[in-house]
Amino acid sequence: MMKRLFNSISNHKSLQWRGGGVGLCLCLLLSSCGLYNKYERPDVNTAGLVRDVQNDVDTLVTNTDENFGNLPWREVFTDPQLQVLIEKALANNTDLANAALNVKMMEDMLKVAKLAFLPSVAIAPSGTISRVMTDGASASKTYQLPISASWTVDLFGNILAQKRSAQMQLLATKDYQVVVQTKIVSGVANLYYTLMMLDEQLAILTDMEQLTKDTWDMMKLQMQLGRARSTSVQSAEASYYKIQAQAIDLKQQIREVENSLSLLMNEAGHRIDRGSFYGQTLPEKFAAGVGIQLLSNRADVHAAEMALAQCFYDVEEARSRFYPNINITGTAMFTNNLGAVVNPGKWLLSAVGSLTQPIFQHGQIVAGLKVAKAKQEQAYNTWQNAILKAGNEVSNALLAYNSNNEKSLLDQKQVDVLTQNVEDTRQLYTSKGSSYLEVLQAQSSLLNARISKVTDDFSKMQAVVNLYQALGGGSK
Repeated sequence: MMKRLFNSISNHKSLQWRGGGVGLCLCLLLSSCGLYNKYERPDVNTAGLVRDVQNDVDTLVTNTDENFGNLPWREVFTDPQLQVLIEKALANNTDLANAALNVKMMEDMLKVAKLAFLPSVAIAPSGTISRVMTDGASASKTYQLPISASWTVDLFGNILAQKRSAQMQLLATKDYQVVVQTKIVSGVANLYYTLMMLDEQLAILTDMEQLTKDTWDMMKLQMQLGRARSTSVQSAEASYYKIQAQAIDLKQQIREVENSLSLLMNEAGHRIDRGSFYGQTLPEKFAAGVGIQLLSNRADVHAAEMALAQCFYDVEEARSRFYPNINITGTAMFTNNLGAVVNPGKWLLSAVGSLTQPIFQHGQIVAGLKVAKAKQEQAYNTWQNAILKAGNEVSNALLAYNSNNEKSLLDQKQVDVLTQNVEDTRQLYTSKGSSYLEVLQAQSSLLNARISKVTDDFSKMQAVVNLYQALGGGSK
């Protein structure tokens, strides 16, 4: 039946294109208006995106052969306990699950856009029973079994542009999923290193708590021997309580960070098993191949370009609305009602072709094209800015690592000097060679130096995590 229908449609005289000149003119028209153009990446300059951390003028020399940005997260974050936490977060995180659902929805939307090239088919059977209210009149029964097919001829690329736009939107949605995954990996790593940093600072405070307690006891003994005043004992006691208060603050922060990390894994707050702060092994050499890398690994940069490509096809679609809309409709109906005659069932075939050429649409088509072009320009600006932002983030991460590495070396020298200074002032105090203020000041300076050392080493770790994220999250 359907074969007969489409044969009838193809043979219908009103749908035939006559004369080779019409086809030639049509081809020339389509090629000149550019309705079937494909998106091509505009020119973009990525040179000099990342500043050299050692030179205020020069930019970083890139090397894409050995690139930190190509490393998968398991090779960047090698702590086994951290890897378990990252895997849990990737499996259970709500944001990542929702991002995956967004991808699924866009895949369904793309299927719809692809099916738009096919005819739409509908069936609408109906029946009627009627009777004239007179004696002996019998009921009249009629029925219709219509099957209709409608096909929009995509001669001017409207449907094709919609399909390509949906493809770009799907790619952008997949990029967003990668962005979420990278943020989760980086977030878990940052919180994990934060916990170990707080553990190390708590251990330092525990050591200093014992040291200040010994100093307090020493000063009490000196007062009993008549070699110290009560004010020195009071200052030492106050210093001891201050250290204890700082330890309480750190314990609170540890609990809060554990709760935040548990939430990333979509779990209730609980204790997080972790390694030691100075037992971590992280990459120390970075070759940031920025030009190509940011355009390939950075999912947000790629998503911005896919948004630009989508706008490009939206412009193509808006331009195609200026051209005729050609629609072919065919109907095959099995019925026993032909006009006023009720007879045995017969097939009734019909085919209609229509062409609608917009002439005046209250300026809507023109305005639609202008809006589509303006959105394309906005998307281009957003993409350019995304590239610059990516280069800026890489620069900042490299600079942070380099600066904190230098500071950590100086901190260690300071800790060594102040450790000896505390021992010397304690010995001098017992022999009346120094005051209690010098002892307390030396201990306070040592505490601050040790805390600064841990903080700067943590900032190095954080810089590695930020660089991993800035370079696009590496291989998946």
